[in-house]
Amino acid sequence: MGKGSRRTMREALNAIAEILTDKQCDAITIDWSKLKYQHTALVRSVLIEKYSPAMVNKMLCALRRTLKEAWRLELMSRDEYAKAADIPSVKSESLPKGRSITEGEISKLWDNCLQDNSNLGARDAALLAVLTVGLRRSEITHLDLEHFNSRTRSLIIKETKGNKERIVYLPKEVVQVIKDWLQIRGKTQGPLFYPLNKGHNVTHRRMSEQGVLKAMMLRGKRAGLKKFTPHDFRRTFIGNLLDAGVDIVTVQKLAGHACVSCYAAKLNK
Repeated sequence: MGKGSRRTMREALNAIAEILTDKQCDAITIDWSKLKYQHTALVRSVLIEKYSPAMVNKMLCALRRTLKEAWRLELMSRDEYAKAADIPSVKSESLPKGRSITEGEISKLWDNCLQDNSNLGARDAALLAVLTVGLRRSEITHLDLEHFNSRTRSLIIKETKGNKERIVYLPKEVVQVIKDWLQIRGKTQGPLFYPLNKGHNVTHRRMSEQGVLKAMMLRGKRAGLKKFTPHDFRRTFIGNLLDAGVDIVTVQKLAGHACVSCYAAKLNK
């Protein structure tokens, strides 16, 4: 196993140990041999809420390997190991390759959100609003309430690529949609976007990238659209700017890309 793989496995096990012990233990200090099926099933559920299917499966693989090693060292019986490790991988729905989203499709999404007179409709409308101005999923999940300024109609984006900041200025309609969501979210400091439970009530924790993906896929299905990904809004935003004749340096800054020379290659990242 290479250094990169060992580091990835260690980070995965540290994250799992923190989930199991409320951050009291890490991969070294936790007693993996004490894990039972109810523990590993819980871990799987929590990971699904926080990470993409591919990442969840990598982390579950690390967990299974560790449990197997505990069995080999005779710290667990075969039956204990078999039950604890019997957690299925996460299946991810096959998504289309990148595409542009038409104005008509965006209008259908808006209408579907606005006709949904619920907390979910308001939250999804706000998500759609920030997606249409070119944000990455990772950037959306790192937005806090303090990053939104309704007076200046702006968002401060904490860029996950390059550890920089940029400011995005919002149309009036987008500002109003976000303000409508804040009436439901509340004005306490913390993440700008919260997930909702099955009763469409706010759950006070940071929304995950996977949560953003699921919300938009479900909204697209309800609106009768062909499959798309949240990143397709970013592609569309950048493409529209270029089609309108905006110079590439300005587009680069608005999109938060690091360099002009590799701009074309980064459109798909």
